[in-house]
Amino acid sequence: MAAKDKAAKAAAAAQAAKENPYLQRVIQDDELRDNMVVAFEAARNAYSRLNHGKSPTKNLIEDKKLHANLKKSADALRDASSALREAPKHQAPKKKRKGGLGRLLLLALLGAVIAIVLSEGLRNKVLDALFGAEEEFDYTSNTTPAAPASAAPAS
Repeated sequence: MAAKDKAAKAAAAAQAAKENPYLQRVIQDDELRDNMVVAFEAARNAYSRLNHGKSPTKNLIEDKKLHANLKKSADALRDASSALREAPKHQAPKKKRKGGLGRLLLLALLGAVIAIVLSEGLRNKVLDALFGAEEEFDYTSNTTPAAPASAAPAS
């Protein structure tokens, strides 16, 4: 009978653990587990430094590494407790975003820019529309070119 009682108690404990939201959060959340491990290791290192040679009160006051370990442990515990208080992070399937007007305008603008860059005729039409048509003219000079100076003046 004792074996049946132990098995029943173990089954009840397993069912209670399965239904416990905090335990489920610890199982599912990698960051929470990492914070708990960091907190435990820092606390263990702080405890070993506290009992390392000198009196514990002197270590508490003077040991900078002990202070760093205690701070690291406290920070990790704070992060873990705040993560436990937050709503569970469900891995909901991501929704597909629909196109929308913004995406359509962006694609149209991108297509227009590519077309202008690649087509010289279209580029000329756009420049003419923006800045006016270029006037084509032939340049003729009114001045006559200067006569070349003679190399040596006559004496």
